[in-house]
Amino acid sequence: MSKVIEKIDSIARTIHERIKQTKLPQLDTPIRSLSNVMFDKKNGFFRIKGRTKTRTLSATTIKTFAQTLRMMGLSKELIKTEDTATKREAYYVSKNWGDARFNEQTESDSVMDDIEAMLSVNREQMGFIPGEHGGAVAGELVVVDTDFVTKKQIKIDCTQFGSGAYSIPSSVEHLKFETKAKFILAIETQGAFERLNKHQFWKKSQCILIAMSGVPTRACRRFIRKLSDEKDLPVYVFTDGDPYGYGNIYRTLKVGSGNAAHINEFFCVPKAKFIGVTPQDIKHYDLPTHPLKEIDLKKIKDLLSNDPFFQEHKEWQKALKEMAKNKVRVEQQAFAAYGLNYVMDTYLPEKIAEQKTWLP
Repeated sequence: MSKVIEKIDSIARTIHERIKQTKLPQLDTPIRSLSNVMFDKKNGFFRIKGRTKTRTLSATTIKTFAQTLRMMGLSKELIKTEDTATKREAYYVSKNWGDARFNEQTESDSVMDDIEAMLSVNREQMGFIPGEHGGAVAGELVVVDTDFVTKKQIKIDCTQFGSGAYSIPSSVEHLKFETKAKFILAIETQGAFERLNKHQFWKKSQCILIAMSGVPTRACRRFIRKLSDEKDLPVYVFTDGDPYGYGNIYRTLKVGSGNAAHINEFFCVPKAKFIGVTPQDIKHYDLPTHPLKEIDLKKIKDLLSNDPFFQEHKEWQKALKEMAKNKVRVEQQAFAAYGLNYVMDTYLPEKIAEQKTWLP
């Protein structure tokens, strides 16, 4: 029997026993926030501390209590039938739950996240998958997938997509890899990825290109982590030089998030190194910039004051303080001021070769 089903059955039995003893049933869920996480220096990711919230059945909690139990029931059904449902589909399934139905998807997403934390598994193991794809991949990689109907292996060569790219599926745990690449280059913007792919930067550098397209999805993070671990590949991350690129995109990929601390162990890439644009690069390459907005300065202050990852690394503190002092940000595309291909002909080769310029 699936371990997830065993955990669901165990919770159900505990609730049943309390009811038989005429005690109010309750559900204990880890608190999912940055205030309840610590930076695990040894393993390199955010780990949940252990504070929990207890939801006891009452007149005010009865609907959420019922929704949680129904969602666990749906998960058990999906696992037993070897099926999956997107988060959006799960929301619509609830429309048949009478008074326990969700009014908005944000409600069903929150309950799903609570169950995920309660069971200490990821929602993909529960049968729930995101609606979006996980990112784009190009370069020296063969992805070994399985045909859902025939169960036969399918080999997908990521060098053979022409001007396109392989799209990471919502669930990646079953994938296997074949590669002779030297490293993985994770890129913030689709535009930068497209340029590097079009000119086959992956061939010149013998690498694998992955477009994160903003904050990387869980599937994208898990794909990079799985590929990196199984093939012992270093991961270099190339983002804009701004608080969002540092504190949302890179930080989430490398150590995870406070909201998902209960599963960060599987959805982060501790060995990732930052080779994106830094305040020092602005000076060294004389790059055109944009002024920081008030929201950017507030973000920097928040990262320095409240984020365990940045508080742990003096190099990042120095970079953020310098950015705040200069009050400017820079985009990946700024290198185009010296030619459209300057970023791949000059900047990236120089950056990859000079480890002393990397940030942890």
